[in-house]
Amino acid sequence: MVFVDLSQVGLVLFGVVLFFALIGAFYAGGTIGLWRRPGAEQDTEGVGFVVTGMLGLLAFSLGLTLSMAQGRFEARRAASLQEANAIGTAWLRAQGIGHPRGEAIAGLLEDYTRLRIEFVRAGPDRAGVDAMNRRTNAMQNQIWGHVAAIVRERPDPVAAALQASLNDTFDMSTAQRWAFAATLPQEMSLLLLGMSVLTIGGIGYLFGLKGRRHPFASLMLIAMWAAAITTIADLSTPRIGAVRVDTQVYEWTLQGFQGGITIPPTPAPR
Repeated sequence: MVFVDLSQVGLVLFGVVLFFALIGAFYAGGTIGLWRRPGAEQDTEGVGFVVTGMLGLLAFSLGLTLSMAQGRFEARRAASLQEANAIGTAWLRAQGIGHPRGEAIAGLLEDYTRLRIEFVRAGPDRAGVDAMNRRTNAMQNQIWGHVAAIVRERPDPVAAALQASLNDTFDMSTAQRWAFAATLPQEMSLLLLGMSVLTIGGIGYLFGLKGRRHPFASLMLIAMWAAAITTIADLSTPRIGAVRVDTQVYEWTLQGFQGGITIPPTPAPR
């Protein structure tokens, strides 16, 4: 939901405000329906068809928006897995290249992994995220300087493989940064909220024409609708709320770095 700064408002407050806004729309529609009722009882069937169509279109829009939000969340998770795997591959090649700079690269990659964990866990503070991105770029330049020196010293396939794996690692950080920056389009968010208000108002109008409010059932519907939209907002905003990308895959990668690589002695011939 990019038209609302949820980092400042908070998801709980957003959901509460949305809930009461929908209640307001429902009772406003019901009041208009009661006012129109004396001369419009015969129109309830036609209004019912219209409200049914609005509900169907709103349900379709909700499903579409939820799918888009879920897709963005899954993209962030997939980018985390791919980045952690790329870091692990680069670390293994740095350890196996048999060069002093390879050890330095491996050590930097361990610090780099911790930095990427900080990036994924970071909150909505944009200044802090920007500072983290600058630290990431600086560490990438330092690592690339080491691998460039290795390639110039020994331009062999092993050094080229290390260079390629580090290039993949840095590309994955860009992909992860893009995945975290992608949110729902503003037009979709506005459409969903606008249609929700109009549809709930239409339901209230229909109930007003019939002279029956059905308050308990209406409140349940409004609560469910507000909860669904709040969940969509949670899925689409990566740095706030309860639905966050887990950093466990990076932690597993760090665990794999522990102890380094032990090269066993050459097996005796059989």
